[in-house]
Amino acid sequence: MDFTIPAELDDLRRRTRAFIDEHVIPLEADPKNYDVYENIRLDLLETVRAKAKTAGLWAPQAPKEFGGMGLPMVAWAVIYEEANRSIFGPNTMNCHAPDDGNMNLLAKVGTPAQKEKWLRPVVEGRMRSAFVMTEPHPGGGSDPSMIRTRAERRNGKWVVTGRKWFISGAAEATHFILIARTSDDARRGLSAFMFHKDQPGWTFERRIGNLGPEEHGGTGELSFDGLEIPDENLLLDVGDGLRITQIRLGPARLTHCMRWLGLAKRCMEIAQDYVKEREGFGIRLADRESVQIKLGEVAHQIQIGRLLTMHAAWKFDQGARARKEVSMAKIHVADTLHLAADVAIQLNGARGYSKDTVLQWIYRWARAARLVDGASEVHKMVLARFMREEGGDFWRWDRAD
Repeated sequence: MDFTIPAELDDLRRRTRAFIDEHVIPLEADPKNYDVYENIRLDLLETVRAKAKTAGLWAPQAPKEFGGMGLPMVAWAVIYEEANRSIFGPNTMNCHAPDDGNMNLLAKVGTPAQKEKWLRPVVEGRMRSAFVMTEPHPGGGSDPSMIRTRAERRNGKWVVTGRKWFISGAAEATHFILIARTSDDARRGLSAFMFHKDQPGWTFERRIGNLGPEEHGGTGELSFDGLEIPDENLLLDVGDGLRITQIRLGPARLTHCMRWLGLAKRCMEIAQDYVKEREGFGIRLADRESVQIKLGEVAHQIQIGRLLTMHAAWKFDQGARARKEVSMAKIHVADTLHLAADVAIQLNGARGYSKDTVLQWIYRWARAARLVDGASEVHKMVLARFMREEGGDFWRWDRAD
């Protein structure tokens, strides 16, 4: 088992870290750099994105022929972690959700014409995208088999009716990937379509307020009342919608983990810098055993998360679906991010709770981690099912043949 990374990847990691330190982290301190939803202002973002492109740090996950870096997933894990040491970092390098998940999906399953039309503009940063799956009760959420939005064949086109909500990035998206029901078949009843924001037949109902901070475009509620989609905008074949969700969501869950590890490490950086200087009752906080135990526990959990995430990324690079590995990483890293933010706030005291640092931003962001792309409880159910089906083989080692 070789846990080393190639020299060229380590060089890329160092360059990413230096870019984030020089061009991105300093932006966090000035309230004028934020939009009303507590993310980086879009006009400022474009300026920093231009710098990332010049530095050769643009879209690590996207194919080279469309303007990305074409890196394997193990390299994503290294780079995303460094990028998200800043709350703005992944956005500046075009490796932020939901775009990176949509780019990965289209790169895998799109036709050449679809990639040119729907993928290239997102990779180049000219457009944003959204993945439209989740529905209000009694529709589908973590269970896609419950999806009720329908696409019916009429006059040579697919006509969509229904409702979706909590659609990430919807208010800023131009390109949308929609999962809709095309039959009542248990396994082949869903299909995936693409549509443009300017097409008639659908309405952006509202941007749903939440605990925040929010990604660009927030989470939206959408209604469909006659949206027409031609066959050329169908992804794969009719009935492949469930397969599409699996292809997209597995890697997307793992890239969340990669980014969250960066945020967790940033929390520890802020905490360590503070406890080294802050004194109370005649002793530095860093010299108190209780503080050391807190920091050591978080460091321990972060490293476990890194190993789980890297193992899952390696499995993907070997062509595996890595369902167990992704669920393990998703559960653990989501909990670890929340722990890291909580401990850092506690050690910083009122300073951590205030907006003088980004800790409160990360803390609120962390609460969503146990919900997005499948609640932690759902992933634990997945692991229990695998354990039931595989027995002792659940813990088998991968063998080199």
